[in-house]
Parts: sequence; structure tokens; C-alpha cells
Amino acid sequence: MNKKLIRTSKFLSFVLRHKPDEVGLTLETGGWVHVDALIAAANRAGVNLDHALLREVVATNDKKRFAFSEDGLRIRANQGHSVPIDLGLEPVVPPDVLFHGTAARFLDSIRRHGLQRRNRHHVHLSPDAQTATAVGKRHGKPVVLAVTARRMHDAGFPFYRSQNNVWLTEHVAPAYLIFPGE
Repeated sequence: MNKKLIRTSKFLSFVLRHKPDEVGLTLETGGWVHVDALIAAANRAGVNLDHALLREVVATNDKKRFAFSEDGLRIRANQGHSVPIDLGLEPVVPPDVLFHGTAARFLDSIRRHGLQRRNRHHVHLSPDAQTATAVGKRHGKPVVLAVTARRMHDAGFPFYRSQNNVWLTEHVAPAYLIFPGE
């Protein structure tokens, strides 16, 4: 992904996941915003954005962070919001094991408190260790934890799956984590 696409993707993440009000936008139900309103807000904020660039960013984003509505008139972030939003996701039964990528420096805290959503709505889990490794690399020396997701689900904890196949849950207690080498 070239620098312009990366810069635009970061702007979209900022606006659609965290601070829509910084550019004068309000997220609708489900986290949606009208494409034309987003483009106008971006240009007012000094970010050169048009329909073609927006379509390219959505199509080429390696994590598929964004989605257009069926009619193509609205856009939203698929998950990762820190603003109050209900994405309308239905609970689903997870696979036996999911994965979480983190940095080695966080392991002591995770052993004590588990995986916490912090300022987001959910803990993000990956369907495979490779994706989790890529996520962990963003934070330092990567470590991949296995989550006994089906066991959690059977104990009454809900799981959701976003449009881009990221698994979501509110918290993962240490008892449901498998650390490397264990």
C-alpha cells in the first residue's frame, strides 16, 4: 500500500472509529456515515479525498477495516471503535481456538488480568496465528496467545464476528488463555 493510501486509511480509522466529531461528523446507527459527507469533511480538514480514492482504500486495506453499505452510499469501520456504537452484530459460536497477537512486554499484565478491551468495545481475536502475529508486531516483539474460545462460549461468554472476520468478545480471563510454551 502506498503512502497516500496508508495516510488516507489512518485518517479513516481516526474519523470512523475514534473521533468523528473532530471533522464535524456524527456516526449514524451501526457506525455508518454518508460517503459524500465524509469526503466533504475530509477535504475541509485538509485531507484530499474523493470517491475513487475512498474506493481504493476500502478495496486494498489489508485488514478490510472499512465497508460500504450495500447501496454504496455509506461507509463504516468494521470494528475497533472507541466511540459508543452498536454495530448490530449477532452472537455466534466461535471455533474451538482463536488467537490474540500482543507484545512480549504485556505478558505479565495479561497473566494477571487477561485480555481487556481497554478503550475499545471488544477484545479483538484472530482466526489464525499468522494474522495474530502480524497484529502483535505492531506493538513490539510479537507473542501469540491461544484463546479457548469454545470453552468460553460454553461458559456463557458471547462472541461476535465482524464483517472482516475479526472475532470480538468483551474480556478474556487468564483461565481461557494458553501462553506460548504452556
